[in-house]
Order: sequence, then C-alpha cells, then structure tokens
Amino acid sequence: MFRNYFKTAWRNITRTIGYSILNVTGLAIGMAVALLIGLWVYDQYSFDKFLPEYQSVYRVQRNFNSNGDTLTFQTTSLKLADALQTQIPEIEYVAESDWTGNHGLNVGDKKLYVNGAIAGADIFKIFQYSFIEGNANTVFKQPYSIVLTQSLAKSLFGNEDAINKLVRFDNAHDLKVTGVIKDVPSNASFSFKYIVPSSYSYAVNPQIKTGGLSSFGNNNLQIFVKLKPGVNYAQVAPKIRNIEHTEEGNFNAMSSYVTLQPMERWHLYSNYINGKDTEGFLTYVRMFSVIGLLVLIIACINFINLTTARSEKRAKEVGVRKAIGSQRKDLIIQFLIEAFLLTTIAFIFSILIAQLALPAFNTLTKTHILIPFGNIYFWLIMLACLFITALLAGSKPAFYLSSFNAVKVLKGTMQAGKSSLSRKVLVVVQFSCSIALIISTVIIYQQIQYAKNRPTGYSLNRLLQTSINGDLEKNYTALKNELIGKGIVSSVTTSTSPATDIWWHTDIDYWSGKQAGETVEMGVMIVSDDYFKTVGMQLSEGRNFTNGYDSTSVIFNEAAIKRLRLKNPVGQKIKENEKDFTIVGVVKDALMISPFKAADPTMFYIQPNPQSNLLYRLSPNIKTQDAITQLTAIFNKYDPAYPYDYSFSDEQYAAKFNLEQLIGKLAGLFAVLAILISCLGLFGLAAYVAEQRTKEIGIRKVLGASVQQVWLLLSKDFIVLVLISCLIAAPISYYFLHNWLMNYDYRISIGAGVFILSGLIALLITIITISFQSVKAALANPVKSLRTE
Repeated sequence: MFRNYFKTAWRNITRTIGYSILNVTGLAIGMAVALLIGLWVYDQYSFDKFLPEYQSVYRVQRNFNSNGDTLTFQTTSLKLADALQTQIPEIEYVAESDWTGNHGLNVGDKKLYVNGAIAGADIFKIFQYSFIEGNANTVFKQPYSIVLTQSLAKSLFGNEDAINKLVRFDNAHDLKVTGVIKDVPSNASFSFKYIVPSSYSYAVNPQIKTGGLSSFGNNNLQIFVKLKPGVNYAQVAPKIRNIEHTEEGNFNAMSSYVTLQPMERWHLYSNYINGKDTEGFLTYVRMFSVIGLLVLIIACINFINLTTARSEKRAKEVGVRKAIGSQRKDLIIQFLIEAFLLTTIAFIFSILIAQLALPAFNTLTKTHILIPFGNIYFWLIMLACLFITALLAGSKPAFYLSSFNAVKVLKGTMQAGKSSLSRKVLVVVQFSCSIALIISTVIIYQQIQYAKNRPTGYSLNRLLQTSINGDLEKNYTALKNELIGKGIVSSVTTSTSPATDIWWHTDIDYWSGKQAGETVEMGVMIVSDDYFKTVGMQLSEGRNFTNGYDSTSVIFNEAAIKRLRLKNPVGQKIKENEKDFTIVGVVKDALMISPFKAADPTMFYIQPNPQSNLLYRLSPNIKTQDAITQLTAIFNKYDPAYPYDYSFSDEQYAAKFNLEQLIGKLAGLFAVLAILISCLGLFGLAAYVAEQRTKEIGIRKVLGASVQQVWLLLSKDFIVLVLISCLIAAPISYYFLHNWLMNYDYRISIGAGVFILSGLIALLITIITISFQSVKAALANPVKSLRTE
C-alpha cells in the first residue's frame, strides 16, 4: 500500500516539475539557513562545556559599591586567592592567572611570539584539559617549567618529543617542558597556547608575590576556583561575600563583596546589572534562533501556498478517489507522503548548501563549526526536524485537499484553488518577516556608521603599537632616537595600555569637594614623554608634563573633571593610592573604550621608565610598507630574540565594531534569503494566477485591454498584500530595534525614512518578481487562449 502511495506521490512531483523545483528550492534554502543557525547556536551554548566537571568551576568577581551603584569587576588580588584557599574549606582548588598575553618563545633559531598565561599551580586541576604527556599533579612542581599545547609543541620541536626540552622564555630564562596538552578548542573562554606557573614569576621577582599578598586592593589578576564534590555555590556564597572586609583601612576592600560566576555562564551572561550577571551575548543567540525559525517557516508557507493554490489541478483526482471508495485518511496519508518526499529532497539539498556555505559562514562568524556527520544524535535531531518540517508544510494542504466534496468536484460546481483569505494571510506573514529583517539591517548599519563617524578625540591613523619586552625596555632610548633620527616615525612614547583601551582602573581617595563616603572609580594611564603628541590628544587647559620625572603632576580628561565636579581644576590637589598629585592640565575626551558610550573618566601621570606598550606614529612622508620594512630591521637590531610584532591602532579601534557588524551582516544575509524564499513562492503564485486567468486575459485583450491594464490586473492583489506587510512590520520592528538601541549611550533616532525605504525595497522586489509572469501573460496571443471556446 505504501509503495503505491510513494509511486503516486513521485508521479505528481515529476508531473509538475516547475512547481516542485520552486518548492524544493525554497524549502532547501530555509532548511539550510536553519541548519547553519542551529549549528552556530549550539556552538555558542557549548562554550566551556567540553571540560570535565565544568559545573564545579567558577570565576571570582568583586561587586564594588560605588555611591549606591554596584559595579562588577573580574580583576582580583593574589591576597584574595590566598584567602579563598586557606579560609574556605568547600573550595577544592584555587588558581590565580594573569590576563594572558604574548611572550617570546625561543628554541634554537625558531622565534615565536605567542599568546599564553602565567597561572597558579592548580590551574590544570580546575581546567581539566587532556594531557598528551605529563599530568596535572606534577607539571608545575618546579618554577622553571612550561606546559605547551600540541600545536605549539609541534611548531617549536617538529615531530620530536617535547618533554624535558628547554624553551627560552622572554629571552630571560630557560624553562623545561613538563607537559603537552591537546589544543584548546575554539569554544573556550580561557584560551592559551602555553602556561607558565606563577611560581616562576615569584622566583624571578619576589616583589610580585610580596606586593600581591600585601593588600586586597592590588587587583591585577583573575582567579578561578573549583568547588569540592557535592558543594554548591549557595553553601559558599555567605562565607566569601565579606572575606575582604578584614582589611579595615582599605576603602576598596571594605566596599567590595566577593561573588562567583559559574563557568557555564561566562560566555553568554556577560552583562552586569546591580551585581547580577544578565543576558549579554545570549540576547543575540536567541535573536538569531528566532530568525532561523522564521526563515524556515517562510519556506514552509511557500509550500502551503503553492500546493493549495494548485488544488484545482488535484480536485478531480480527489473526487475520483473518493467516488471509488478512498477514505479521507487515505488521501491525507497520500498528500503527507508527497510532502515528506519533497521535504526529504529539500533536506538533502539543504545539507549540500550548508556544507558549501560553511567556510564562508565560519569566516563571517569567526567560528570553526563543522557538520557532525558522524554523530548519531545529530542525525536523530535532523530526522526529527525533517518530520516536523514535512508535517508543518504538508498538513494544511493534506487536510485541505482531502476535504473536497466528491459530488461537487465531479459536477464541476466547486471552485478550488481560488485566492483564499488564509493564503493571503500567509503571504502577509512571509513578507512581514522579510521586511522586518530589511528594516533591522538598515537600522544596524546606520547605528554602526553613526558611531564610526563620531569624533574620537585622537588620531589613530598610522599609529602603531608593539608590546615591550625586557630587551626593548633596556634599549628603549636608543630605539626611540634611531626611529626618529631616521625619519621613519614622527614621535614615540609608551603607556600602560594601548591607545584604544584602558587596562587599569583605580579609586580617587581625595579631591576638593568630595562628599562623605563618596567614591570615584576611573581609568589610569601611566605614560612616557610625548604621549599626547603621539596619540594626537589635545589639551583643553593647563600644561603638558614637563619631562618623565614630573611624577607629582597629573592630567585628567574632561570626563574625569566633570565626574569630580571640579571648577578651575588646574592647580588643585588630589590623592590616589595614598599619594598626593597636582592637577596640571586637562585633556579633551578620547573614546578609548567604547565608541558607543561616553568617554571613560581617566587620569594620566608620567614615569621615566618605559611602560608595557610602545606607541609610535609613522612619519607622513614615508609609505607604510617601506616603513614596516625599515622598522623590522631596526627592531631586530635591538630585540634580536623576538620577531617584530606590531598592530595598527586604527584596526584595534575598528575591532570594537565587530559584534555590531556581525549582527548587521547576519541580519542582512538572512533578510536577503528570506526575501528570496518569499519571492520564489510569489513567483509560483503569480505564474499560477496567470495560468488560471488565461481565458479572462484573452477576452480582455480582445476587448481592447492594454498590457499595462493586464499587468495591473494580475499584480494589484500582490502589491496590496506587500503594503499590508509593511504596515505590520514597521511597528513590530520599531519596538524591538528601539529596545536594542537603548543599550547604547551614543545612538541614532529611528525616523520614518527607514520604514519607507524598506517598504519601497520590498515593493520593488515584489513588482520585479511578479512582473515577469504578468507581462508574459499580457503579451500572449489571445487567439491561443480562446481558440478552444
């Protein structure tokens, strides 16, 4: 019996091959989009969950009470790590870590500058990565040791066994390779190529440990903990909350409350409101999940509309089948099998489309997603989705077609396939979704351009940055003189942070007008001579630093002066970290953190020794490529142990738009695909309407109707539906986009123009789509359509 069902279904599919191709194409694209988004969503949800016992791993955070507002910081102190380890028995392991960074690794003539971490001895007991060689209990017993990832070990030692071999670290000390682990997956929040034990830093510079343990206020690390089996956060929370409050003389410590964030929330819950982690990137993951589902639904609507529109062609078949004894359930099964066959064919093509599109999709989203063909659960999920899609697409046509009255159909008194209200509603739903995506794409693009065109307060063009290591620090003066002397750069300076970020924040202890119990937290930049000249920041009042030894002077930006409520600030005194400073100048605000927010209140002070970031501006009369060639030779002269490594500050600033650009590109891509799928359905409907009204068009042409009149006759219904879709899409998209824009301090206002533009785009695409069939019908010879009458 089922064999006959399949044979009949296949004959019906091949008999109307044109409409079958439209159905399969629309469904295949919709399913491919849903598959790609599904894989991406799974990848985002799977962050960090590949590690054993990830449910017991937490990151330590501080909620800081700033004048009634709760600010959350992940910067913590070595003293806090020690307190958690010694005072909280429910915690099994504690490991402090720096914020990862590039260090020089040398083996023979191989010189690499690679990202890694310096972390506590128990780091691999918390992050339980698979060891190829070595084990978590022994790798960091000695301070002069290093653990490499598999790919880095291969880069340094080729196919040789890396264990017990030496690696020159920062051209200062030889470290023994004590372990090799598998490469850290791309969906890891804590990513590195190697780890060196903190005991190495303490052995090289004991002051690091002494200073770190001296105060809870020395917050420059991140801390990870693993709870003991059977212990949950609720048991630990009250014990760690006030753990810093033993340091009564430290305002920072007394205003901080320690909390833990579980590893499974690190990636998606990155936004903090009043000390609570709330949806961050998860908002966008959910948004694109909905978009993927909508695109699939649009494809299913195509199937429903095309199938029900052609019901007149199937009406006599239904009548004859019922007349010779077929039950309604038999017809329902027949039509559902036909839908299942079409959906299966579409599914096969969707897998092919997704596989071909995956490299480009990975490049766009900066992921490493693969279709897990060898995973049985993937196929079970795909089969379930295939069944649901076939049911969603085929149920309405099956129940609609099987409901025809046999007597009316065979007498010819039943009008099947005429335009129905339900079909019009489905077309409106299709285009409402598509137009909403078009509006979203335009708004996101406008917001990005608005922020990009915002004055930054400094000049990043041709400004380069290089991290300073020991050799560059020793040779800084000679390097600076040679770079300027040869005319390659116009100015050179150093700072504790890149030009496009602020890595260090502190509290101001005293300023004129401070209220009782008031705190002000602001960014800190320690700089060298010529900092403001090099980065292109302008003083609005006062003077610059006189030289590198002008260490009691401080310069604030305008945002800091406003935050401190200072009038006539030049010459006033402040106190920071128990040190007295005199305000000597005020610099104009620069967007160093976010282009979408107000400038961060920041203070600058100077020290004579070089800081960790070298900033230098290329001379205007030298080509960039020529400058890089000469810079490589000079840096290799003063820093022979490392490859010359640099980055352009304007590219670092452009990277701040990555998330918004990703959202905009994905929204634009899915809007195009949604419109394409909708237009495939519209094309099929227009073709069938033209076919259905062939004789009417012939009569109208004989009576003198023009091509334009025939075109309008066939097109007006579709145009009206698209206009209704515009009216529905506009308020819905405005609501969601307005809420999205409220996340940005610096944002556009949504005007009527964007809705008019999006509507015109949709209307133009609709007219182009249906005009082919309308004009074709209007130009047809009426004799051919009327000769049978």
